[in-house]
Amino acid sequence: MALGTATVAYELRFDAGRICLDLLATTHPEERLDSTEVLGAWIVGSGLVPQGTDLTHADPSWLVGFRELRGCIGQLVRGTPGPGHGHGPAPGNDLALAHLNAAARAAPPAPRAVPDEEGALVRELVGPPGCAALLGAIARDAVELLTDPVARAGIRECEGDNCPIVYLDTSRGRRRRWCSSEVCGNRERVARHRRRAALSRT
Repeated sequence: MALGTATVAYELRFDAGRICLDLLATTHPEERLDSTEVLGAWIVGSGLVPQGTDLTHADPSWLVGFRELRGCIGQLVRGTPGPGHGHGPAPGNDLALAHLNAAARAAPPAPRAVPDEEGALVRELVGPPGCAALLGAIARDAVELLTDPVARAGIRECEGDNCPIVYLDTSRGRRRRWCSSEVCGNRERVARHRRRAALSRT
């Protein structure tokens, strides 16, 4: 099923540990945010809005906004030194930081609690979310990540071959090596097995 029409979960990943890092993962292995339908699926899947939220008002300008913010976050996440390695963003990241801070000024979508058919309280939004509000929520998440020395020290890039995915390592002892044990981790295990098998044949 081609991207642009499909919205199944396996095409979008939400395992990076932060919403802003999940957004970065939408570039690999190719551009994922290639239609407003897929963007809508990502917005719902990320938890930015409750299931069932109407996003049919999203237009192509939303794709531009999400991709621009994604680029700025990627620049800052990969270019901001960790604790003990200087302060502030790397040279050349001033524009990315300004864009992030401007996006973070927008108020995120306003939630409210309403009873469902069985009387249990569920979350819904006060009104249809605007693009700026959604970008504001992601930008605020990035600001919190980048300004928290403990969280920032847990930012890792996957050790898998040609995998640029960045994730937050919250594992015990901070020993996580791959973006996904099932994807890159499994590839590494298969490659290791093949190398061992090849050595045993020589």
